[in-house]
Amino acid sequence: MRFAVIDLGTNTFHLLIAEGVDRILYKTTVPVLLGQGRINQNIIIPEAMERGIRTLTQFKATIDNYQVDVIKAVATSAVRSAENGHEFVAGAAAIGIHIEMITGEAEAGYIFRGVMATGLIQQTSLVMDIGGGSTEFIICNPEKALWQKSYNIGAARLMQAYFHSDPLSNTEHQSIIHHLDNTLADLKTACAQYKPSLLVGSAGAFESFAALLNDGNEIGEVAAASLDIDKYKIISRRLMNSTHNERANMKGLISLRVDMIVIAAIITDYVLEQFNLQQLSLSAYDLKMGVLASLREEIQE
Repeated sequence: MRFAVIDLGTNTFHLLIAEGVDRILYKTTVPVLLGQGRINQNIIIPEAMERGIRTLTQFKATIDNYQVDVIKAVATSAVRSAENGHEFVAGAAAIGIHIEMITGEAEAGYIFRGVMATGLIQQTSLVMDIGGGSTEFIICNPEKALWQKSYNIGAARLMQAYFHSDPLSNTEHQSIIHHLDNTLADLKTACAQYKPSLLVGSAGAFESFAALLNDGNEIGEVAAASLDIDKYKIISRRLMNSTHNERANMKGLISLRVDMIVIAAIITDYVLEQFNLQQLSLSAYDLKMGVLASLREEIQE
């Protein structure tokens, strides 16, 4: 049986096609920027709406070509929070893509399942997925998720709200830190209770961090990788002190993340410092792999 998973993120749309239990036939990522311009006003602007539907039309053609049996499309922060999100869902339905708008809680659950599939979780860990619209946190051990929550502190939201200088100004930096302080109080309580010792970054920005740490080269088709935390901190400082043009010329940093990677670094630094985490890893498996795992289980039942 063939499965297609579509992950409609705030910045990127992902398509994954798999056969059976573990054979990936096709995957692609398209920078749609659905949250461009007015994500903090909860609006999908017409240009972003058009890009999204055009991308889904291309995805549907690929899905048909692969003769897929089951399609699952899930929409996250940009669509679920948009006042006109239903218009986007209706437009997708017209081309044969039926979208499920999932809650932040469900999103965190899928991310957890994806990360667990790597075999990376061998100790109490804090999983973080920095999206464009939201960021999910999951505290887990090798047996189960202990605590999880989604926050509207995605990179696109914070960038549009606070990042207006080139390079980032100290005032803007401190404003973001203040916002994180005000937003993440219950995460601090949960970490104090469960005491995670490893931070696992789920795909996205962490793939860019890994590439930058690897002299600008992608780390290849691996499910997970350990990241040198001291070298990461050097990269982070470099990103925050750099201009847009300097980051655009960094090997290993894709154009989509040239500015949002600064926000991702601020959030990552904040979490490492606040919770005294001394280990950092990348999980290349994320939400879409979690959705795929759930589809397989549903079919087996």
